[in-house]
Amino acid sequence: MALKCGIVGLPNVGKSTLFNCLSNAKAQAANFPFCTIEPNVGTITVPDERLNALAGLVNPERIVPTTIEIVDIAGLVKGASKGEGLGNQFLGNIRECDAIIHVVRCFEDGNVVHVDGSVNPVRDKEVIDMELQLKDLDTLEKRIDKVKKQARVGDKDAKKAFDIFEKYRIHIEEGKSARSAPVDEKEREIVSDLFLLTDKPVLYVCNVEEASVVSGNALVEAVREAVKDENAEVLVLGVGIEADIASLETFDERQMFLEDLGLKEAGVSKLIVSAYRLLDLQTYFTAGVKEVRAWTIEKGMKAPQAAGVIHSDFEKGFIRAEVIGYEDFIHFKSESAARDAGKLHVEGKEYVVSDGDVMHFRFNV
Repeated sequence: MALKCGIVGLPNVGKSTLFNCLSNAKAQAANFPFCTIEPNVGTITVPDERLNALAGLVNPERIVPTTIEIVDIAGLVKGASKGEGLGNQFLGNIRECDAIIHVVRCFEDGNVVHVDGSVNPVRDKEVIDMELQLKDLDTLEKRIDKVKKQARVGDKDAKKAFDIFEKYRIHIEEGKSARSAPVDEKEREIVSDLFLLTDKPVLYVCNVEEASVVSGNALVEAVREAVKDENAEVLVLGVGIEADIASLETFDERQMFLEDLGLKEAGVSKLIVSAYRLLDLQTYFTAGVKEVRAWTIEKGMKAPQAAGVIHSDFEKGFIRAEVIGYEDFIHFKSESAARDAGKLHVEGKEYVVSDGDVMHFRFNV
């Protein structure tokens, strides 16, 4: 599955530096607005110790983790919804993403200029929210004008769509995002083809100085309070520190650095896992001598659709899935031992895949 998260935020909040930490690509990181003009794209692996544990038992020729695409999008300013700065390009790039990683600056530093002259992460967040909401209102109003004419001549489907679009329009005009609109899943499906920017799941990354990287600070708490009703996750991360960690040569050096700071793992690792969770995804594994591989699927996906992630023929010709739970595979140390212990079960088309399942598909095309 090609999954994409967009890193957004005002200029000079640490987006490109964060991107550099996440990806081997090197986005320019400069102390002036709009240093990122074209979106930088990097493919990053999702940390998963289960993959290493399985590989340690199977000893495959190669290990293939699952991945997410990260896009570093140009900085946004007031008026972007009307084309100011790089607004139209910026908003178009967001539309192509599955989720948003919204970076806000939660540190004071006179050497790093702020586009608005002072540090206020809640204000910064609201600037971007407003621009996305204005763009969504523009999108909704165009669609409302279209279906209104059809509804007037008695088109019942158009009338239903009109009512739902109006519900969204009113909600967004109140300064709220589409993701929190009071609608059910069927109503949400009606607007899915509009690709509303504020309907995308969001993860707020509070970029802090070294002293606040463990417990946060007052600016972080202000962000938490501001987003408490958004059903969004807030992650505290020192982007400058992450850059220092990424520059270290060995794993042991990085671990020593983290321990000195009182951290158990790098913030970027937590961010990647959070982004994966944000997209409501899970992982299943295939394990053989050729490769041990992690596959990304949506939660609730059934066996044939999960097989289709490997190849469409697997889904079309699906016969059955042979499944071993991850914990059982680790406990019995091999597929054959798990089978002998009765821990390999055969599942059909209605089986809902569990996170961590080790699977083998039988199909015929």
